[in-house]
Amino acid sequence: MSIPKPPWLRRRWPSGPNYEQVRKLLSEGHLHTVCQEARCPNIWECFSQKTATFLILGDRCTRNCGFCAVAHGPSAPPDPGEPERVAAAVKRMALKYVVITSVTRDDLQDGGASFFADTIESVRSLVHEIIVEVLTPDFKGNFEAVKTVICAGPHVFNHNIETVPRLYSMVRPQADYHTSLNVLKMAKQIDPSIITKSGIMLGLGEKEHEITKVFQDLLMSGCNVLTIGQYLQPTKKHLPVKNFVPPEKFQELKDEALNMGFDGVASGPFIRSSYHAKELFKSV
Repeated sequence: MSIPKPPWLRRRWPSGPNYEQVRKLLSEGHLHTVCQEARCPNIWECFSQKTATFLILGDRCTRNCGFCAVAHGPSAPPDPGEPERVAAAVKRMALKYVVITSVTRDDLQDGGASFFADTIESVRSLVHEIIVEVLTPDFKGNFEAVKTVICAGPHVFNHNIETVPRLYSMVRPQADYHTSLNVLKMAKQIDPSIITKSGIMLGLGEKEHEITKVFQDLLMSGCNVLTIGQYLQPTKKHLPVKNFVPPEKFQELKDEALNMGFDGVASGPFIRSSYHAKELFKSV
């Protein structure tokens, strides 16, 4: 039985001319966004502000996480024209900061790392001064794959830890907590100057001491920036919400994380990895 949403989780439905303009541009470019595929609650706000998080390597994930609304199943080969179409959309939207993420592609030898690099390079070829943030899968802990992405020169390397170790078998059954930590370590090892970022969801049954331990583990992995948000069940087939965390608790966790040593923290019920990413980058 699902628990009712509290009043602080009410949002407006998608509408407005800017929203429709961005939606049409993406549709015409045959592009995917995590905003749409993952049913992000911030889609109205972000599209209305003419921004979006691009989802590359198709719209089907080879994994099936208990929290994620992105479709899973057999994936088509990467579309060689996708990087250029992403770049064209970035230019038309006049973005100065772009977040590029992907589905997980365990079927590809490098996990899609070379496609991240191609997309970064295509975007930069059209918009020279743009700031690029990537939100990558774990690449099964492949050092060379991480290196391929880092060597393409993103400003921010983001890989989400998602939840506490105890819940991994339920939330991320095909992933590994320590592999995700190592991916962040690899990024810093390859380029010590790069900003590394990670995120965690709350409301899946985690304990407070477990959250603090995740903060410690991320810091030990060299993570600079942290996002903390409320898990929302995207469909009845996904994991139910165990509890809704009030806004004041998110503020407490933000203060705790900053005091522990993170350079930047975004924390709140609607915070997602790429939500107001440009503002968080500027704060660091």
